Amino acid sequence: MDIKDRVLVVEDDKSIRNFFRTILEANNYDVIMANTGAEAYSMVTSQCPDLVILDLGLPDMDGMKILKSIREWSAMPILVVSARTHERDKVEALDAGADDYITKPFGTSELLARIRTAIRHARTAYLTPQGMQTGIFHSGGLTIDYDKHRVYVDGRDANLTQNEYKLVSLLGKYAGKVLTYDYIIKEIWGPNMKNDNRILRVNMANIRRKIEKNPGKPEYIFTEVGVGYRIVDPD
Repeated sequence: MDIKDRVLVVEDDKSIRNFFRTILEANNYDVIMANTGAEAYSMVTSQCPDLVILDLGLPDMDGMKILKSIREWSAMPILVVSARTHERDKVEALDAGADDYITKPFGTSELLARIRTAIRHARTAYLTPQGMQTGIFHSGGLTIDYDKHRVYVDGRDANLTQNEYKLVSLLGKYAGKVLTYDYIIKEIWGPNMKNDNRILRVNMANIRRKIEKNPGKPEYIFTEVGVGYRIVDPD
């Protein structure tokens, strides 16, 4: 018998909870439910779910408090599903440690894809020593060779600069996950770098000219407007 991934759904709306249960159980997930922040935290510590789907608007506390509390001791994947559409809310949740952020309403296929991606990334991070980037990332015509510190497009060297390579390899390390502007800037240029997106935009424009067939319609690196960047999932 296959072992099912356990998903904790933290949502105070009964109809939405039922929707999650129906969809997830139909796709072979073991589903547990919480409708308050206190109940959610208790179930996280006692049930050890493989992924948490977290609504931010809970009756007893803001979901951000739950997110930050979990991140103090656990790297379990957390998928925020919220009616809050403001860019500031997305950035705050991602910077606080959310693996992804979906705004309501959303499609079933998108939800399931993001759940699969978050769980897969968590397992990859567990199997790979933290900070260690080796091997090959491959998606379509894009290849990141971490051992050679090179990026190739359709077999040819993209001739990236050192910072351009560092940026692409960072996105590749967290493929499928949105990295905020602030996080990328601090990782590439250091914690003392001013939170100025201009240098990041210039580097990204140069990268796209080198790796994308049509920089205006990218295939590999996508902009999450007002939030950050995301690279395509590997093949």
